[in-house]
Amino acid sequence: MLGNFTYENPTRLHFGEKSLDFLKQELSNFGGTVMLSYGGGSIKRTGLYDKIIKILEEAGKKVVEDPGVMPNPTVEKLYDGCRIARENGVDLILAVGGGSVCDYAKGVAASAWIDEDPWKRYYLEFKDPDAGAKILPVGCVLTMVGTGSEMNGGSVITNHSQNLKIGKVFDSRLMPKFTILDPTLTYTVPQYQMVAGFFDIMSHLMEQYFSGDDDNTSDYLNEALMRSLVHSSRVAIKNPRDYEARSNIMWTATWALNTLVGKGKTQDWMVHMIGQAIGAVTDATHGMTLAAVSIPYYKYIMADGLHKFVRFAKNVWNVNPDGKSDGETALEGLSALESWMREIGVAMKASEVGVTPDNIEKVADATILGGGYRQLTRDDVVAILKNAL
Repeated sequence: MLGNFTYENPTRLHFGEKSLDFLKQELSNFGGTVMLSYGGGSIKRTGLYDKIIKILEEAGKKVVEDPGVMPNPTVEKLYDGCRIARENGVDLILAVGGGSVCDYAKGVAASAWIDEDPWKRYYLEFKDPDAGAKILPVGCVLTMVGTGSEMNGGSVITNHSQNLKIGKVFDSRLMPKFTILDPTLTYTVPQYQMVAGFFDIMSHLMEQYFSGDDDNTSDYLNEALMRSLVHSSRVAIKNPRDYEARSNIMWTATWALNTLVGKGKTQDWMVHMIGQAIGAVTDATHGMTLAAVSIPYYKYIMADGLHKFVRFAKNVWNVNPDGKSDGETALEGLSALESWMREIGVAMKASEVGVTPDNIEKVADATILGGGYRQLTRDDVVAILKNAL
């Protein structure tokens, strides 16, 4: 492995069926007022809300409700959450739901007690909280897998007025203090959202994998996680209540983005930058925006990182390279990826997530430029989006 790095992850995980039983124990580590953040009401329909409230009451906590966290949390919701936390002297934010709720909770945790605009400081200027700043602790009860937000410092917020959807990766102070990972809580997620989460996991892995030229242990770990995801996703599509498959997927999602497999890597993240820009303009489901642009993007940069695409084909998709050029082997690997994507049912065209010839320029303007094997320009982004339609 090339380069030096520091690895730290303070999040404590409770994994498996009935892991919610550990919540009361965790609550004893925090003050008396808990801000319960959740989405549109699905946790009430499934009965999870009542279970959480009962545990909070048994722990003697005052509960401050913070419902209505949307799939792409907005800056307006962030401001409102900060107000709720300040006015109620919140001691802990308990995020119950998918990755968007966890993302939002971390944004509020960092922002509630600062005097300046958190959107400007954190999401435009990418600063971290000052040393000694008051940061609220966050705990998560996860009901949908994909983002990895349960064990990282990431927080993605959308500003519709500026056509921007930006992810800020905070330092370890903003990582959740604890997370409850019960695979059975993911059973009620609609299939569309389930498979969008599956592809979000794969995209996280590929964004880190398609970078660097060295023989890196992180890549070997990454390949194993990708193979596990492909296998378990096929089982879960046939039987969404297959515990073994759903638990493997939940664990893969966590390790895909808790910074481990990115260590020693330069990384890429342009699929996410383009996908988030699409989301800022169309408000489409995150995992589907990633799926819609992945194949066009990777074909666009394949020649620049050909050796890694060949390795991807051989080690993840079992492509036999005999009698083939490196380019042919690499393309066969991308074809295998595309076939799996069609098999699980994700978006294959940008037009499926709201991109049109009329708004391509707006999406390109909203895209934060960067790259791995190739540093993209705005013209590159436009070309990729046109190829994705």
